[in-house]
Amino acid sequence: MKKLRWQLLIIFLTGLVVGILLINEKPDASSTVDVPEPQQGGVYTEALVGKFQRLNPVLDYYNAADRELNRLLFSRMITFEERGIPKLELVETYGISQDGTIYNITLRPDVKWHDGKTLTTNDILFTINMIRDGEGVVPDDIRSFWTEVDVKTLSETTIQFRLEEPFAPFLDYLSFGILPEHLLGNLSFEQMIDSGFNFQPVGSGPYAFDALITENNQIKGVILRANKDYFENPPLIEQMVFRYYDNSSDALKAFQDGLVLGISKVDSSILGETLIDPNLALYTAREPRLTLIFFNLKNQEVPFFQDVNVRKALLSGLNRQKMVDKIFNSQAIIANGPILPGTWAYYDGIKSVAYDPNLATQLIKDAGYVLGGENTTIRAKEGVEFRFELLYPDNETHRQLAEMIQQNWEALNISVNIRGVSYSELINSHLNPRSYQAVLVDLDLSWTPDPDPYPFWDQVQATGGQNYSQWDNFVASDYLEQARITTNLIDRSLFYRNFQVVFEEELPALPLFYPVYNFAISKQVQGVTVGPLFDTSDRFQTVKNWYIIGPKPETITTPSLESSSGEE
Repeated sequence: MKKLRWQLLIIFLTGLVVGILLINEKPDASSTVDVPEPQQGGVYTEALVGKFQRLNPVLDYYNAADRELNRLLFSRMITFEERGIPKLELVETYGISQDGTIYNITLRPDVKWHDGKTLTTNDILFTINMIRDGEGVVPDDIRSFWTEVDVKTLSETTIQFRLEEPFAPFLDYLSFGILPEHLLGNLSFEQMIDSGFNFQPVGSGPYAFDALITENNQIKGVILRANKDYFENPPLIEQMVFRYYDNSSDALKAFQDGLVLGISKVDSSILGETLIDPNLALYTAREPRLTLIFFNLKNQEVPFFQDVNVRKALLSGLNRQKMVDKIFNSQAIIANGPILPGTWAYYDGIKSVAYDPNLATQLIKDAGYVLGGENTTIRAKEGVEFRFELLYPDNETHRQLAEMIQQNWEALNISVNIRGVSYSELINSHLNPRSYQAVLVDLDLSWTPDPDPYPFWDQVQATGGQNYSQWDNFVASDYLEQARITTNLIDRSLFYRNFQVVFEEELPALPLFYPVYNFAISKQVQGVTVGPLFDTSDRFQTVKNWYIIGPKPETITTPSLESSSGEE
């Protein structure tokens, strides 16, 4: 079961803030701070950057604005705390067979849908079947994964999953929002897409749907109310109101006009104003994305990439901090390896490689690449010039980044031709057929709290998989394969530690940086905390603990709405 959950995605990294740069002044040790007591009630209104499509967790993979509301409306079997460690939500207990192929899950018996019905394993099986049927809507890797898992309901509270082979990251796949079978069970997937349920959803999360805000027959917002019967402690804030805005600038203006208390996304266009606003608190978290440079280690036209010291020289020759400062306005975090920092699998003993052009030059000389004579400025070894092509996604941000990389490496007397190509061409014509020399890409690791670096670095994936560098390292691959079949988290962390050490020694690709995500909330709202994100909806991980101090906006009175039966 060689599942490739991670998907390659070309993204823009502008408008991101490095959390470590936003250091607040420490209070005097002798001073005392009054911490307000959490208060029940009030209304939190947020400017949500994006557009409404459908409030349905099986249909929201490609719309972040929907996912953020669905995080409040729908419960999941498993969630993950900020370090990526599994946390039980709907699950009361679970057991794993000795061979790691059978998972028996027992649900909490006290979970109710917002219409009062009891949530059962039939709801979970129904949701999985909808995921299986979601061609073109559900990502192919997720849909195909579930077609190979045997799912059986043993009772209303116990469900069994049988895998074809051990697969330790399996719990990742149990973090989907559950749909109510009693409301949607008579619909096909195609019928569900157009169902009225998506506009008046019934979930089992901490907040329940209350009403849509419409203007001129356009959906401009959504009103949610606290679920008083939530199986955990109900949320403190009584009502959550989300109003949609096209961009961060309009969202900030809504805050300044007193229309909202929060801004879902702070990009570079409003960062400066947000930082100096005394009424706003800025929250920053690492996103699950990594920018790096792949080398084609099997391309005989560029044999120098096969020399580990040359690869190390190329990383030492990159002024990554200058790139972050100049291109991203100091708004990204320099990366040291392929596993996301802040997670249980990350090894903090990996050293950060500083910009050192003198060391880079010496390493290249030691590898035998020297200047050929008076008529050339390009290094060469045994008649092979040190020149290659660097592909990059054809957009302005990556163009600027590629140009700075080119300048850094040409300062080492290396000839680099940079060329921008479309996303489809990059994937289909270069990465998949392995017909490239070097390529600048962004890896999107969203929705995958389990690190599982196997897809990009195991030797089995060098042909036909996502090991685009074609790194063929038996030791590293053995660590990855052992970690995939080991369910004990401590043992897995040791395998990943060892893998990262090998990666540091071999450096098959050059990790550059991670973006960060920013959102802002009025200082009137307390109890807000955020850790590293696996999806932007993770910012609501602790929403039940949020509370409002001072004068509270009055709740919005809405007409009672009957739950949709799943048909318009």
